[in-house]
Amino acid sequence: MKYQLPKKAVITDAGFASRYLPITKTIPKAMLPLGAKPIMQLAVEECIAAGIEEIIIVATPKGRPIYENYFHGEVPEIEALLEKQGKSERFAPVREVLEDFPKITVIEQDPSLPYGNGSPIASARPYIGDDEAFVVLYSDDVVFGDSDVKTLIESYEAHDDAKAIIIAQEMPREVLDKYGIIRLRSEEDMTLENIVEKPKIEDAPSNLTSYGRYLLTPEVFQYLNPDNTGLDGELWTVDAITDLTKDGPVYVEKTKGTWMTTGDPKNYAKACEYYNEEYLK
Repeated sequence: MKYQLPKKAVITDAGFASRYLPITKTIPKAMLPLGAKPIMQLAVEECIAAGIEEIIIVATPKGRPIYENYFHGEVPEIEALLEKQGKSERFAPVREVLEDFPKITVIEQDPSLPYGNGSPIASARPYIGDDEAFVVLYSDDVVFGDSDVKTLIESYEAHDDAKAIIIAQEMPREVLDKYGIIRLRSEEDMTLENIVEKPKIEDAPSNLTSYGRYLLTPEVFQYLNPDNTGLDGELWTVDAITDLTKDGPVYVEKTKGTWMTTGDPKNYAKACEYYNEEYLK
C-alpha cells in the first residue's frame, strides 16, 4: 500500500537527559542553544524546509509547558520595549517563531509505555492517520547544510513499496563501535537488513551509521507496542524498523548534509563549535 506523502513530523525530546544534569533539571535538552536558537528549533526548521505542515513534539511533563511557551507564548512587553528603544529588528526572530511556523502540537509521552526511544513515537499514534506516512526526528540529532526530511520524502516518492526509509551517514572506521551500524540486504537497491548496535570495529557490517531521521508508515505501530520490547526491556525504534523489513523493503538514504549528535555535553560542544564557525560569521 502506498500511503500519503508525509505532511506531519514527530520530534522527540521525552527523556530526562541525565548526562546533562543539573541543567536538564530545569529545561529540556533540546532547548539548549546553538547560537541564539534552541536545538529543537533547528529540527523544526528542517521540517519546514521539506514542506511539513504539522509537527508533534513529544516531551516530558516538565518539558511540555516550556515548549508550548516557546512556540506559542506571546511576549508583548519585549516587543514594546524593543520598539521603544528603536531596536524592533531584534524581535523579528521571535515573530517568525510565533507566526510563520507550521502547526505545532506539544504532547507528553504516554506514561503507560515502557522506557525506550520508540515510546515517544508510539505516544504520537493518535495524531497519525491510517493512510499517511510520517517522519520522525530525534531532536538531539542535528543536520547542517541540508534537510534530511526532504531527502526522506523524495525517496518515498521514488519507492512505492517502501515500508520505511532511514537516513545514514558514512563514518570513519575508528568510530564505528560507538554507533548503530547498518547492514544492507542489497547494496544495489540500498535496502536494510538490520542495524548492529555498537559492533566491534572489525565486525562492523558497513561504515553507514544510522541516526534519528526516519520516514515511517503506520504499519510500524504494530511493532511499536509494549509487547515488543527488546534489550533491557526497552521499546526500541530500530527493532520496529527491523521488524518492518519482514513485510517489505526498508530503504537507506545517505544524508546530503552533515549530521552531528548533541546527545552528550562533549558532542554538544563540538556541534556548537561547528555551528559558530559555519553560521555565525
